[in-house]
Amino acid sequence: METTNKPPLWFWVISIIALLWNIMGVMAYLGQAYMTEEALVALPEAEQNFYNNIPAWVTAAFAIAVFAGTLGCIGLVLKKKWASILFLLSLIAVLAQATYNFFLQDFIVLSGERLIMPVVVIVVAIFLVWFSRNSASKGWIS
Repeated sequence: METTNKPPLWFWVISIIALLWNIMGVMAYLGQAYMTEEALVALPEAEQNFYNNIPAWVTAAFAIAVFAGTLGCIGLVLKKKWASILFLLSLIAVLAQATYNFFLQDFIVLSGERLIMPVVVIVVAIFLVWFSRNSASKGWIS
């Protein structure tokens, strides 16, 4: 007879919050990828330059980060161990995008309030890799 460890309530709370977080990431990606010309011209000039000059690899990294993260969260909710692989892929993509945003682009200065969200995204991505691996080691996902 197969025995499994039942995940605690907080596992489900974290998994659902993480899913909602990643869905918001998907919405942010779609908003950026399909930004209308009207929305773009309404932005300050520096931001217009930023969005007009994003390399394709950075856009791809953004897409991989949010879609892999969302699928990883679905994996958590389904109690699947493969969620860890998707979270690792998402983290790598987040770090690639962050490398461009922090060190390569020179259109927008990332400081003060502009620094908060990118750092939070990195911290959450690292946490989800750890959380999924920890959940697997406890037998909550398999």
